Amino acid sequence: MLESHISDISRVIQLAVAPVFLLTAIATMINAMNARLGRIVDRRRLLEDRLLNGGKAPRDELKQELRGLVRRIHLVYFGILFAVLAALLVCLVVAGAFIGALIAVDLSKAVAVLFILAMCSMIGSLGMFLREVYLGVSAGLNISRF
Repeated sequence: MLESHISDISRVIQLAVAPVFLLTAIATMINAMNARLGRIVDRRRLLEDRLLNGGKAPRDELKQELRGLVRRIHLVYFGILFAVLAALLVCLVVAGAFIGALIAVDLSKAVAVLFILAMCSMIGSLGMFLREVYLGVSAGLNISRF
C-alpha cells in the first residue's frame, strides 16, 4: 500500500516537471512585459513634463503620443494580468495533480480544464504583448518622420 502511494507521488512529481518549466517561461514573459511597462511609464512622464513646461514639440503631437502610450500601458497591464492568471492556473494544475494522487481521487478532468484555461490565459497574454510591441514599433516609425 505504501509503495503504491510512493509510486503514485513519484509519478506526479515527474509529471509536475513540465508545468515548472512552463512557470519559468511565464515568469520570463512577465519580466519582459514589466520592463516594457517601465519604459512606457518613463516616456509618459517625460511627455507630461514637456506638456506642462511647454516643450518644443506641438501640444497636439504630444497629446497624441500620450494617448498611444496610455493604450500601450493598458495592453501591457492586461498582458501581465493574463500571464499571472496563467501562472496561478498552472500552480493549481500541479496542486490538483498532487491532491489527486494523495487522496486517490480522480481529478484528471479538473486538472485538464485548469490546464486549458492556463493556456487560454497565456494565449491572451501573448496576444496583448504582440499588440503592444506592434504599437510601439509603429509609433517609433511615425516619430522618426519628424
